[in-house]
Amino acid sequence: MSEKLTFEEQAKQLERALGCPCTYLPPRKDAASIMAAYREAAERGKREGFTPLLLVLDEWGNLAEMFGDLETFRQEMASTPIEDGKALLHRFEAEARGELGEDLSPEELEEHFNEVLGGDMSEGQEITEFLSLTDYRGKQTQPVVLAQLPVKEPWEVFAYLPFGGWNECPAPEEHRAAAKYWFEQYGAVPAVMSMDILEYALPAPVPQERAMEVALEQYFFCVDIVDQGVGTVGALAGGLAKSSYWYFWWD
Repeated sequence: MSEKLTFEEQAKQLERALGCPCTYLPPRKDAASIMAAYREAAERGKREGFTPLLLVLDEWGNLAEMFGDLETFRQEMASTPIEDGKALLHRFEAEARGELGEDLSPEELEEHFNEVLGGDMSEGQEITEFLSLTDYRGKQTQPVVLAQLPVKEPWEVFAYLPFGGWNECPAPEEHRAAAKYWFEQYGAVPAVMSMDILEYALPAPVPQERAMEVALEQYFFCVDIVDQGVGTVGALAGGLAKSSYWYFWWD
């Protein structure tokens, strides 16, 4: 078992592992200064050719250890073609419907989808900042590292860091394909990553007329944000139409 590191030590280890400039942002009363630091880095990254990413440190796990052999991973991803993102999301939906159909009768399946895939968009709540920056007690921020990843295209974050591929979380190459599609469609940029959470930043909320379409894509990409979160795809769509931030969490 590896020795438990302080957050400052984790931050230094991450910087060595990533091979890019990293700034440790210790816990504070609120996330305003962290949000400001991210926005400044995002604007500078457009000029200097890097993508900023906030990495949330965890007292129970070590991100640097979770990322593993980054050199080998990056070499493998460099030779992996990017799948069409829209086709990938449609495949996720077909697979999810097929798996549910194996466990439920046609009547139960119809009832399930009527319940989950419906819902009132007016129930959706606006997300006003990155949710995972604040600890579960809501009293202070989490310790985070602001990394300047040397990738110009934001979807290449997932070719630089191996996020995903465990439990129901999509594999890194699937994250990359979805991120490319969502960036091209809505300007969505991966912005925050923890052991099991991923958040995106957008220049503006999803247009009202496309919110349900995007909510369906996100639900089949990450069912927990509905099944263990907002309750219905309609409520998710309502939030997307109000928010410039997206939140994904895999249990």
